[in-house]
Amino acid sequence: MASLLARRLQAAGALALAALGTASCQRSTASERTVLLNRGSDTMINVAQAWAEEYAKVAPGVSVEVAGGGSGVGIAALIDGTVQIANSSRPMKPAEQEATRTARGADPVEHVTGYDALVVYVHAKNPVQSMTLEQLRDLFAEGGRISRWSDFGVRHDACPRDTIIRISRQSSSGTYDFFREAALDKHDFKLGTLELNGSKEVVELVAHTPCAIGYSGMGYATPGVKMLSLSREGGPPVAPTVQATLDRSYPIARPLYMYTVGQPEGETKRYLDWIHSPPGQRIVSAVGYVPLPASETGPVPAPPSPSEVHP
Repeated sequence: MASLLARRLQAAGALALAALGTASCQRSTASERTVLLNRGSDTMINVAQAWAEEYAKVAPGVSVEVAGGGSGVGIAALIDGTVQIANSSRPMKPAEQEATRTARGADPVEHVTGYDALVVYVHAKNPVQSMTLEQLRDLFAEGGRISRWSDFGVRHDACPRDTIIRISRQSSSGTYDFFREAALDKHDFKLGTLELNGSKEVVELVAHTPCAIGYSGMGYATPGVKMLSLSREGGPPVAPTVQATLDRSYPIARPLYMYTVGQPEGETKRYLDWIHSPPGQRIVSAVGYVPLPASETGPVPAPPSPSEVHP
């Protein structure tokens, strides 16, 4: 399912960008459908697009238009009033919360929609199996001493020059911010770290570059890469599994958020209720992320009647 979705994303993103205009629920004059605008995290774009496609079957009178660009871009669009829902793979910053209050006259409201293990990926033939957070900082953070695979005590035959190629996300990405804070103790990245715009692109480049290492959401794993286990200081290596993500024993697990301005109402609320219900959460699992525990899911909301969508 993930590969099918991935092929759809570029076209969907372009269409959604064209649709973004105002944050009030729009009535499409061509289709007479209510349009919800949803933008932000590239990590979440697969699941956001899958939710939108499935919801179109549940509520044919509602069209959810999805675009990426990064968590910061989505939050900026929410503050500017050009979307109803911002997707984010990191919590909103205090300055963004204040900007929302100033610009929109209400507090932003956070909705946790699932969980992700932020995975450190290496090439499938890389002999390294795990790293400590300290090693990860020494590799990625400014001033760190690790620059070669032999620094991990291994011989990486597929990388004859031994030099590690570090791959990161662009600075508008919530994944960039979360990795910098949770894995690098807020240190800046080393100069020479390659920045890419998409989660999928990071994993693809690692899969085709034996000397590379990068980080991305767990939903982007492919057979061409290996997911490293990580350990906190003095602790055992922990693999990025569903259970380790939920109990936070995996060191860089995180929630996946949607934000609204104020408590959602009308069709926006109905859509978020559906995302939190078992049908919406099954999609989270299907695209490779971790759904909410059963105790946190809500009942399946009734679909809107035609008169509710088009009063």
